Amino acid sequence: MPQSETELMLKGYGLTTAEFFYRMPDYRNVLNTFVWQDYDIAPDHPRLFRFIEFWQETIEGPLHSVRFTHRKMISPGEWTNVVGEFTLH
Repeated sequence: MPQSETELMLKGYGLTTAEFFYRMPDYRNVLNTFVWQDYDIAPDHPRLFRFIEFWQETIEGPLHSVRFTHRKMISPGEWTNVVGEFTLH
């Protein structure tokens, strides 16, 4: 069952954005880019490395380089459940 983004963030996941530079299969001197984004856990980044393995196994354009960044949006200690709401006039 897929988890919501909030559930992932509460479990320690952060947003990872990667920019892939790869060579065109027919024109090896031409570099192209592809941007990938998913929630992942630092510092191991299992989802990012799984995608890199997928790329190397199935996509014809060989990777030149990968540049990525990771940002935790919230941590478990920053989130509180609000039970009630007060309205002021």
